[in-house]
Amino acid sequence: MSKVLPLYSSRVRPLVIVGLLLCLAALLLLSPPAVRASGGTFTQYFYSGPAGSRPYYVYTPAGYRVGAPVPLIVMLHGCTQTPVDFAAGTQMNALADQQQFIVVYPQQTTLYNVSACWNWFLPGNQVRGYGEPAIIAGIVQTVEQSTARWTIDRKRVYVAGLSAGAAMSVIMGATYPDLFAAIGVASGLEYQAATSAYTAPLAQLYGGPDPQQQGQLAYQAMGSRARVVPTIVFHGQSDCVVYPINGDQVVQQWMTTDRLASGGSYKASFGSPASSTNGQVPGGHTYTVQTWNDSTGREIQEYWEVYGMGHAWSGGSSSGSYTDPAGPNATSAIYTFFMNHPMP
Repeated sequence: MSKVLPLYSSRVRPLVIVGLLLCLAALLLLSPPAVRASGGTFTQYFYSGPAGSRPYYVYTPAGYRVGAPVPLIVMLHGCTQTPVDFAAGTQMNALADQQQFIVVYPQQTTLYNVSACWNWFLPGNQVRGYGEPAIIAGIVQTVEQSTARWTIDRKRVYVAGLSAGAAMSVIMGATYPDLFAAIGVASGLEYQAATSAYTAPLAQLYGGPDPQQQGQLAYQAMGSRARVVPTIVFHGQSDCVVYPINGDQVVQQWMTTDRLASGGSYKASFGSPASSTNGQVPGGHTYTVQTWNDSTGREIQEYWEVYGMGHAWSGGSSSGSYTDPAGPNATSAIYTFFMNHPMP
Protein backbone atom coordinates (compact mmCIF):
# COMPACT_ATOMS: atom_id res chain seq x y z
CA MET A 1 0.00 0.00 0.00
CA SER A 2 2.85 2.35 0.69
CA LYS A 3 3.95 1.57 -2.85
CA VAL A 4 0.86 1.35 -5.03
CA LEU A 5 2.73 3.92 -7.12
CA PRO A 6 3.13 1.63 -10.16
CA LEU A 7 -0.57 0.81 -10.06
CA TYR A 8 -2.42 4.10 -10.14
CA SER A 9 -3.47 5.97 -13.25
CA SER A 10 -1.36 8.65 -14.89
CA ARG A 11 -4.44 10.87 -14.56
CA VAL A 12 -3.83 11.32 -10.82
CA ARG A 13 -3.10 14.97 -10.14
CA PRO A 14 0.62 15.93 -10.08
CA LEU A 15 0.41 17.07 -6.45
CA VAL A 16 -0.47 13.52 -5.36
CA ILE A 17 2.38 12.07 -7.40
CA VAL A 18 4.94 14.56 -6.07
CA GLY A 19 3.81 14.05 -2.48
CA LEU A 20 4.04 10.28 -2.67
CA LEU A 21 7.42 10.37 -4.41
CA LEU A 22 8.84 12.62 -1.70
CA CYS A 23 7.58 10.25 0.97
CA LEU A 24 9.00 7.28 -0.93
CA ALA A 25 12.38 8.98 -1.06
CA ALA A 26 12.27 9.46 2.71
CA LEU A 27 11.35 5.83 3.23
CA LEU A 28 14.36 4.67 1.26
CA LEU A 29 16.54 6.09 4.03
CA LEU A 30 15.20 3.46 6.43
CA SER A 31 17.37 0.47 7.30
CA PRO A 32 17.51 -2.32 4.71
CA PRO A 33 15.99 -5.67 5.63
CA ALA A 34 18.08 -8.33 7.30
CA VAL A 35 17.31 -11.67 8.93
CA ARG A 36 17.74 -12.32 12.63
CA ALA A 37 17.55 -15.96 13.63
CA SER A 38 15.31 -17.02 16.51
CA GLY A 39 15.31 -20.22 18.50
CA GLY A 40 12.36 -21.91 16.82
CA THR A 41 11.72 -23.05 13.25
CA PHE A 42 10.67 -20.71 10.43
CA THR A 43 9.34 -22.83 7.56
CA GLN A 44 7.89 -21.95 4.18
CA TYR A 45 4.80 -23.75 2.89
CA PHE A 46 2.56 -23.31 -0.15
CA TYR A 47 -1.21 -22.94 -0.05
CA SER A 48 -3.48 -23.66 -3.01
CA GLY A 49 -7.25 -23.37 -2.80
CA PRO A 50 -10.35 -22.41 -4.81
CA ALA A 51 -9.57 -18.67 -4.56
CA GLY A 52 -5.90 -18.96 -5.49
CA SER A 53 -2.44 -19.83 -4.24
CA ARG A 54 0.23 -18.14 -2.13
CA PRO A 55 3.36 -19.09 -0.22
CA TYR A 56 3.28 -18.68 3.55
CA TYR A 57 5.66 -19.10 6.46
CA VAL A 58 4.95 -20.56 9.88
CA TYR A 59 7.06 -19.81 12.93
CA THR A 60 6.99 -22.56 15.55
CA PRO A 61 8.58 -21.25 18.75
CA ALA A 62 11.46 -22.85 20.58
CA GLY A 63 10.25 -25.39 23.11
CA TYR A 64 6.85 -25.84 21.47
CA ARG A 65 5.17 -29.22 21.91
CA VAL A 66 2.11 -30.41 19.98
CA GLY A 67 -0.91 -31.13 22.16
CA ALA A 68 -1.43 -28.05 24.30
CA PRO A 69 -3.55 -25.45 22.43
CA VAL A 70 -1.71 -22.16 21.80
CA PRO A 71 -2.73 -18.86 20.15
CA LEU A 72 -2.09 -18.12 16.47
CA ILE A 73 -1.21 -14.66 15.18
CA VAL A 74 -1.36 -13.95 11.44
CA MET A 75 1.06 -11.23 10.31
CA LEU A 76 0.43 -9.47 6.98
CA HIS A 77 3.47 -7.67 5.58
CA GLY A 78 3.52 -4.34 3.77
CA CYS A 79 4.54 -3.50 0.21
CA THR A 80 8.00 -4.64 -0.94
CA GLN A 81 8.35 -6.72 2.22
CA THR A 82 8.64 -10.47 2.67
CA PRO A 83 7.67 -12.64 5.64
CA VAL A 84 11.34 -12.97 6.61
CA ASP A 85 11.85 -9.21 6.48
CA PHE A 86 8.59 -8.52 8.34
CA ALA A 87 9.46 -11.03 11.04
CA ALA A 88 12.87 -9.42 11.50
CA GLY A 89 11.38 -5.93 11.79
CA THR A 90 8.51 -6.74 14.14
CA GLN A 91 10.39 -9.33 16.22
CA MET A 92 7.10 -11.20 16.59
CA ASN A 93 8.94 -14.52 16.41
CA ALA A 94 11.12 -13.63 19.38
CA LEU A 95 7.99 -12.80 21.37
CA ALA A 96 6.50 -16.13 20.27
CA ASP A 97 9.53 -17.85 21.80
CA GLN A 98 8.85 -16.10 25.09
CA GLN A 99 5.06 -16.49 25.19
CA GLN A 100 4.54 -19.70 23.17
CA PHE A 101 2.27 -19.01 20.22
CA ILE A 102 2.34 -19.80 16.50
CA VAL A 103 2.95 -17.03 13.94
CA VAL A 104 1.74 -17.34 10.35
CA TYR A 105 3.00 -15.04 7.59
CA PRO A 106 1.04 -15.23 4.31
CA GLN A 107 3.17 -13.93 1.46
CA GLN A 108 2.12 -11.68 -1.38
CA THR A 109 4.31 -12.04 -4.46
CA THR A 110 5.18 -9.82 -7.40
CA LEU A 111 3.20 -12.18 -9.62
CA TYR A 112 0.03 -10.65 -8.20
CA ASN A 113 1.25 -7.13 -7.43
CA VAL A 114 4.38 -5.53 -8.86
CA SER A 115 5.37 -4.19 -5.42
CA ALA A 116 4.22 -7.28 -3.50
CA CYS A 117 1.34 -5.27 -1.97
CA TRP A 118 -1.81 -6.98 -0.79
CA ASN A 119 -4.46 -5.72 -3.21
CA TRP A 120 -6.70 -4.26 -0.49
CA PHE A 121 -8.15 -1.67 -2.86
CA LEU A 122 -9.77 -4.10 -5.32
CA PRO A 123 -13.47 -4.92 -4.74
CA GLY A 124 -12.80 -8.61 -5.41
CA ASN A 125 -10.52 -8.62 -2.35
CA GLN A 126 -13.02 -6.94 -0.02
CA VAL A 127 -15.56 -9.74 0.37
CA ARG A 128 -15.75 -13.15 1.98
CA GLY A 129 -15.08 -16.27 -0.04
CA TYR A 130 -13.11 -14.65 -2.85
CA GLY A 131 -9.64 -13.38 -3.69
CA GLU A 132 -6.98 -12.64 -1.13
CA PRO A 133 -9.24 -12.73 1.95
CA ALA A 134 -10.26 -16.29 1.07
CA ILE A 135 -6.62 -17.25 0.49
CA ILE A 136 -5.52 -15.82 3.85
CA ALA A 137 -8.42 -17.52 5.61
CA GLY A 138 -7.59 -20.77 3.81
CA ILE A 139 -3.99 -20.59 5.03
CA VAL A 140 -5.18 -20.12 8.61
CA GLN A 141 -7.61 -23.02 8.34
CA THR A 142 -4.88 -25.21 6.86
CA VAL A 143 -2.62 -24.53 9.83
CA GLU A 144 -5.49 -25.17 12.24
CA GLN A 145 -6.16 -28.50 10.59
CA SER A 146 -2.49 -29.57 10.57
CA THR A 147 -2.86 -31.14 14.00
CA ALA A 148 0.25 -33.30 13.62
CA ARG A 149 2.36 -30.11 13.55
CA TRP A 150 0.42 -27.60 15.66
CA THR A 151 -2.40 -27.45 18.19
CA ILE A 152 -4.19 -24.13 17.79
CA ASP A 153 -6.55 -22.55 20.31
CA ARG A 154 -9.29 -21.53 17.90
CA LYS A 155 -10.63 -18.94 20.31
CA ARG A 156 -7.29 -17.13 20.09
CA VAL A 157 -6.65 -16.58 16.38
CA TYR A 158 -5.73 -13.02 15.44
CA VAL A 159 -4.53 -10.97 12.48
CA ALA A 160 -2.32 -7.87 12.35
CA GLY A 161 -0.58 -6.05 9.54
CA LEU A 162 1.43 -3.06 8.40
CA SER A 163 0.38 -0.67 5.64
CA ALA A 164 -1.19 -2.77 2.84
CA GLY A 165 -1.19 -5.65 5.31
CA ALA A 166 -2.99 -3.46 7.84
CA ALA A 167 -5.65 -2.54 5.29
CA MET A 168 -6.05 -6.25 4.60
CA SER A 169 -6.31 -6.95 8.35
CA VAL A 170 -9.29 -4.59 8.44
CA ILE A 171 -10.85 -6.54 5.56
CA MET A 172 -10.21 -9.86 7.33
CA GLY A 173 -11.96 -8.59 10.44
CA ALA A 174 -14.99 -7.59 8.40
CA THR A 175 -15.17 -10.67 6.17
CA TYR A 176 -14.08 -13.38 8.62
CA PRO A 177 -15.26 -12.26 12.08
CA ASP A 178 -15.89 -15.92 12.91
CA LEU A 179 -12.20 -16.73 12.36
CA PHE A 180 -10.34 -13.81 13.96
CA ALA A 181 -10.96 -12.89 17.58
CA ALA A 182 -9.40 -9.41 17.22
CA ILE A 183 -7.34 -7.40 14.72
CA GLY A 184 -4.29 -5.12 14.76
CA VAL A 185 -3.87 -2.24 12.29
CA ALA A 186 -0.52 -0.44 11.90
CA SER A 187 -0.58 2.45 9.41
CA GLY A 188 -3.68 1.12 7.70
CA LEU A 189 -6.96 2.33 6.21
CA GLU A 190 -10.66 1.81 6.91
CA TYR A 191 -12.77 -0.83 5.20
CA GLN A 192 -13.18 -0.05 1.48
CA ALA A 193 -11.26 3.21 1.81
CA ALA A 194 -10.58 2.72 -1.89
CA THR A 195 -12.09 0.47 -4.54
CA SER A 196 -9.58 0.89 -7.37
CA ALA A 197 -5.88 1.42 -8.01
CA TYR A 198 -6.73 5.01 -8.97
CA THR A 199 -8.49 5.88 -5.70
CA ALA A 200 -5.98 4.05 -3.44
CA PRO A 201 -3.30 6.80 -3.37
CA LEU A 202 -6.01 9.43 -2.92
CA ALA A 203 -7.30 7.59 0.15
CA GLN A 204 -3.78 7.27 1.49
CA LEU A 205 -3.34 11.05 1.31
CA TYR A 206 -6.81 12.35 2.14
CA GLY A 207 -8.59 9.47 3.85
CA GLY A 208 -11.43 7.36 2.56
CA PRO A 209 -15.19 7.95 2.56
CA ASP A 210 -17.16 8.80 5.69
CA PRO A 211 -16.14 6.23 8.34
CA GLN A 212 -19.70 5.83 9.63
CA GLN A 213 -20.78 4.85 6.14
CA GLN A 214 -17.83 2.47 5.82
CA GLY A 215 -18.61 1.06 9.24
CA GLN A 216 -22.06 0.13 7.99
CA LEU A 217 -20.54 -1.50 4.91
CA ALA A 218 -18.15 -3.52 7.06
CA TYR A 219 -21.06 -4.63 9.23
CA GLN A 220 -22.94 -5.71 6.11
CA ALA A 221 -19.85 -7.65 4.96
CA MET A 222 -20.01 -9.62 8.22
CA GLY A 223 -23.45 -10.92 7.30
CA SER A 224 -24.95 -13.48 9.66
CA ARG A 225 -21.56 -13.88 11.37
CA ALA A 226 -21.59 -10.31 12.68
CA ARG A 227 -19.95 -9.82 16.07
CA VAL A 228 -17.92 -7.19 17.89
CA VAL A 229 -14.31 -7.36 16.65
CA PRO A 230 -11.91 -5.70 19.13
CA THR A 231 -9.37 -3.53 17.33
CA ILE A 232 -5.99 -2.03 18.21
CA VAL A 233 -4.63 0.69 15.91
CA PHE A 234 -1.14 2.23 15.64
CA HIS A 235 -0.44 5.24 13.44
CA GLY A 236 2.51 7.59 13.13
CA GLN A 237 1.44 11.22 13.23
CA SER A 238 4.17 12.11 10.71
CA ASP A 239 3.16 9.39 8.25
CA CYS A 240 3.31 10.86 4.75
CA VAL A 241 2.49 7.61 2.94
CA VAL A 242 -0.76 6.75 4.72
CA TYR A 243 -1.69 10.06 6.31
CA PRO A 244 -2.80 10.15 9.99
CA ILE A 245 -6.43 10.83 9.07
CA ASN A 246 -6.58 7.18 8.10
CA GLY A 247 -5.78 6.04 11.62
CA ASP A 248 -8.68 8.12 12.91
CA GLN A 249 -10.95 6.66 10.26
CA VAL A 250 -10.04 3.07 11.07
CA VAL A 251 -11.01 3.69 14.71
CA GLN A 252 -14.23 5.46 13.72
CA GLN A 253 -15.18 2.84 11.14
CA TRP A 254 -14.81 0.00 13.67
CA MET A 255 -16.67 2.07 16.25
CA THR A 256 -19.70 2.04 13.94
CA THR A 257 -19.24 -1.59 12.88
CA ASP A 258 -18.95 -2.81 16.46
CA ARG A 259 -21.87 -0.66 17.60
CA LEU A 260 -24.07 -2.28 14.98
CA ALA A 261 -22.75 -5.76 15.80
CA SER A 262 -23.10 -5.33 19.56
CA GLY A 263 -26.87 -5.07 19.69
CA GLY A 264 -26.56 -1.82 21.59
CA SER A 265 -23.95 -2.73 24.22
CA TYR A 266 -21.23 -0.67 22.53
CA LYS A 267 -22.00 3.03 22.12
CA ALA A 268 -18.58 4.62 22.10
CA SER A 269 -17.89 8.14 20.87
CA PHE A 270 -14.61 8.94 19.14
CA GLY A 271 -14.33 12.24 21.00
CA SER A 272 -15.00 10.69 24.41
CA PRO A 273 -12.59 7.81 25.09
CA ALA A 274 -12.83 5.84 28.31
CA SER A 275 -9.18 6.66 28.95
CA SER A 276 -6.43 8.76 27.39
CA THR A 277 -2.82 8.32 28.46
CA ASN A 278 0.30 10.15 27.34
CA GLY A 279 3.72 8.53 27.32
CA GLN A 280 7.23 8.75 25.96
CA VAL A 281 9.78 6.16 25.00
CA PRO A 282 13.05 6.97 26.82
CA GLY A 283 15.07 8.89 24.24
CA GLY A 284 12.31 8.32 21.68
CA HIS A 285 8.85 9.40 20.55
CA THR A 286 5.97 10.68 22.62
CA TYR A 287 2.60 9.02 22.14
CA THR A 288 -1.03 8.99 23.24
CA VAL A 289 -3.08 5.87 23.94
CA GLN A 290 -6.88 6.12 23.91
CA THR A 291 -9.30 3.34 24.78
CA TRP A 292 -13.06 2.81 24.42
CA ASN A 293 -15.18 0.37 26.43
CA ASP A 294 -18.56 -1.28 26.08
CA SER A 295 -21.37 -0.96 28.63
CA THR A 296 -19.81 -3.65 30.84
CA GLY A 297 -16.46 -1.82 30.98
CA ARG A 298 -14.73 -4.24 28.61
CA GLU A 299 -12.21 -2.53 26.36
CA ILE A 300 -13.14 -2.83 22.70
CA GLN A 301 -10.80 -0.40 20.92
CA GLU A 302 -7.32 0.95 21.54
CA TYR A 303 -5.62 3.70 19.52
CA TRP A 304 -1.91 4.54 19.70
CA GLU A 305 -0.95 7.85 18.07
CA VAL A 306 2.84 8.09 17.85
CA TYR A 307 4.18 11.63 17.42
CA GLY A 308 7.18 12.13 15.16
CA MET A 309 6.86 8.67 13.63
CA GLY A 310 6.41 8.17 9.91
CA HIS A 311 5.26 5.12 7.97
CA ALA A 312 6.70 2.38 10.13
CA TRP A 313 6.15 -0.45 12.60
CA SER A 314 6.39 1.29 15.97
CA GLY A 315 9.21 0.08 18.19
CA GLY A 316 10.41 -2.39 15.58
CA SER A 317 13.95 -3.57 14.98
CA SER A 318 16.26 -1.92 12.46
CA SER A 319 17.04 -5.43 11.20
CA GLY A 320 13.82 -5.18 9.17
CA SER A 321 12.38 -2.57 6.82
CA TYR A 322 9.80 0.12 7.63
CA THR A 323 10.45 0.19 11.36
CA ASP A 324 10.99 2.95 13.90
CA PRO A 325 12.82 1.70 17.02
CA ALA A 326 12.09 5.04 18.77
CA GLY A 327 8.37 4.31 18.99
CA PRO A 328 6.49 2.35 21.67
CA ASN A 329 6.62 -1.40 21.12
CA ALA A 330 3.69 -2.24 18.85
CA THR A 331 4.50 -5.95 18.87
CA SER A 332 4.18 -6.17 22.64
CA ALA A 333 1.08 -3.92 22.79
CA ILE A 334 -0.71 -5.84 20.03
CA TYR A 335 0.08 -9.18 21.66
CA THR A 336 -1.22 -7.96 25.05
CA PHE A 337 -4.40 -6.61 23.45
CA PHE A 338 -4.95 -9.87 21.59
CA MET A 339 -4.51 -12.04 24.66
CA ASN A 340 -7.08 -9.91 26.49
CA HIS A 341 -9.62 -10.54 23.71
CA PRO A 342 -10.33 -14.22 23.02
CA MET A 343 -13.26 -15.18 20.82
CA PRO A 344 -16.48 -15.12 22.89
